[in-house]
Amino acid sequence: MKDNAGTSTEESSEEEEEEEDSDGFAEKEGVESEEPDVEGSCNESESAPQPDAEVSLAKDVPPKPCCEKCKAVQQSQGNELVTPRRISKGRLQVQLEGEGTYECSVTGLVFEVSERVLIRYSVLSWSKFGMFLRDSWRFAGPIFNVDCVNSPSSILTSIQFPHFLCLADPDSEMTFSVLHMKDSCPVIEPSVDHSGSHVKWRVSSLSPVGPIVQSSKPVEHHGVVLVYKELALNNSYSFRIYLATNNSSDIKDIWKEVRCANKRYLKVEKPPTCKLDEKRYRLMSEPEGDISPADLPFTLAVTKLKGYFEVFFEQPPPFKVSLVETESDKTVWSATIREGDCVDNTVEKPRKLTNNRKRSTSTSEEELPKKRRRCADESDGVRTVQVPDVSSKQLMQVAKLQGKEWKQVAIGCLDLSSKELDDIQASEEDVDMQRFKALERWKTGRPNGQATVTHLLMSLQELDDLPSKVLKTLQDMIDNKAAE
Repeated sequence: MKDNAGTSTEESSEEEEEEEDSDGFAEKEGVESEEPDVEGSCNESESAPQPDAEVSLAKDVPPKPCCEKCKAVQQSQGNELVTPRRISKGRLQVQLEGEGTYECSVTGLVFEVSERVLIRYSVLSWSKFGMFLRDSWRFAGPIFNVDCVNSPSSILTSIQFPHFLCLADPDSEMTFSVLHMKDSCPVIEPSVDHSGSHVKWRVSSLSPVGPIVQSSKPVEHHGVVLVYKELALNNSYSFRIYLATNNSSDIKDIWKEVRCANKRYLKVEKPPTCKLDEKRYRLMSEPEGDISPADLPFTLAVTKLKGYFEVFFEQPPPFKVSLVETESDKTVWSATIREGDCVDNTVEKPRKLTNNRKRSTSTSEEELPKKRRRCADESDGVRTVQVPDVSSKQLMQVAKLQGKEWKQVAIGCLDLSSKELDDIQASEEDVDMQRFKALERWKTGRPNGQATVTHLLMSLQELDDLPSKVLKTLQDMIDNKAAE
């Protein structure tokens, strides 16, 4: 029987892709954007807002919790709701006009500021930071990278992070904190307060940070069930069904995994939210379909590749699918998939984006990775300029500029496993050569044309505390190439 269980970060060698549109993944919202997508989260179709922004952000709004008990304990603080603009490389940006407390309509982040400030932020993956959680600490919500643009971080006095825990039980015994990456080192800092929906943290400095929790008792989690249908030429009905916590980091990881699959998938819009415990679950269907594996665990363990059910039906819809606790037979979620849910209404979207790019005359190295990623299938005659991969000489330049953070870079940004890192250190005594070999493994593990200087820069930028001289050197390489 096929096992679709998730793979840990250290065991996985697959690449972390940029959050951009792909020909391999279709979305029903039909939002067309020249910028990369932000979170890859999905939401209940009946509750998706259409904010007044430069680019529609409706698909980035996380699902609203369905827990009536939690609604009773969530505090309504009268925060001013603000809608951010989406900018390049999966980042959001919002202008806060003055002193006050503001809530982001997309991520649920709450910012308390002392004066007018421009804030830029993005959702990160816990798969890059979960290795730093020790002593029974677990992640409790999305991890973010937040920055005050051209302003001191002291203007941002506090941040409230959304969490996915159910706090309706008055006997719940848990301690909230945040994991804060300071100078490339993980630091657990105390929270100021928490409510039924948020964890408040007093800002000490700005770098990757997210809410974590310790609990002496099992706690319920607000979860989501995400359904994706394989798009095939024949009339087959094959689905992937994922379980996740109701937080943008988890949902983003799943979206990226589906988007980077070797097949195209359509997100099936169904109310996704439910309560999930750290137990095993099985999937039931009417009529009976071919479901693999027999059951899956729901876990808060940080994994880069998520486990999923694979479901196949021989006959056309409707199908009723239900998620059931293996031990108790309790149904925690169900939905009916109808014929209309399986229709791809966005089949022309990749060609439309391709045509836009055919009219562009820009061939700079900075833009080519985005163009190549979005036009991965070039069978329609679209021609892209081949940019050479980063050279060994350039990799050595970068290696010599790295500092003590290079091991974190290798695992967190270059996707090397701990074993690969140990092998490199065992085979090379010189530290510069160890750093070079780590970068070289990143290069050799990528397809031709996907290991340029720009690709390396984009990978390393995910680590906020990387020495500025490394980033400057890579940017200079790009600028010099563009000037040729």
